Amino acid sequence: MPRVADHEERRQQVAAAAGRLIATKGLNAVTVGKTAAEAGISVGLVQHYFRTKDEMLLFTYRHILETVEHRLAELVVRAEKAGTRIEHILLDGLAETMPLDERRRQECRVALAFTGRAIDDPHLGEVKAAALRRLRSLIATAVTNAKECGEVPAATDAATTAARIAAYADGLTIHLCADSDGLNPDGALTALGEFLAGVFTGECRLRGKAPGVRPA
Repeated sequence: MPRVADHEERRQQVAAAAGRLIATKGLNAVTVGKTAAEAGISVGLVQHYFRTKDEMLLFTYRHILETVEHRLAELVVRAEKAGTRIEHILLDGLAETMPLDERRRQECRVALAFTGRAIDDPHLGEVKAAALRRLRSLIATAVTNAKECGEVPAATDAATTAARIAAYADGLTIHLCADSDGLNPDGALTALGEFLAGVFTGECRLRGKAPGVRPA
């Protein structure tokens, strides 16, 4: 009898294959047969783990979101240990969600493809809404912590500010995906850094290291 870990690994293998197809050919081009071929397994095996195409796509969407969120969590842990300024942790963290290199471009293409379908699919819509709430909550926590250490003015509303930051980063992501000639990764990262600098205007009493501090 297969182990639960093997079962999950196989489902993730299928999700990764579907994600690659979505990133290169678009959501409508994905079929169970093409996904099986991309994953190097049989159609029957894909159908063993996913009863329908929609079930496979829903898992794929969750998988891509969880992959990015896992990287974010690891980044925050490392940066916290390094004593990095909260503003810079947030800058590095949001950068992980933006198409600044090939891996993140593929992830963003997949996420944006599902965002369009989520408007009409209640199951995808729930997953999308939950992911947005988690992101805003993480940003709000960062803002709250920054208020306590002096990086952000004490009167700042954390929830409203989190919504502004999330929306700004999301807007940059869309421009990067849709107009890579007009906005390049360096320009987007500079714009995000300047936006955050307008929020994190104070000197932290506890932190001060530069962004990008990611010790092993």
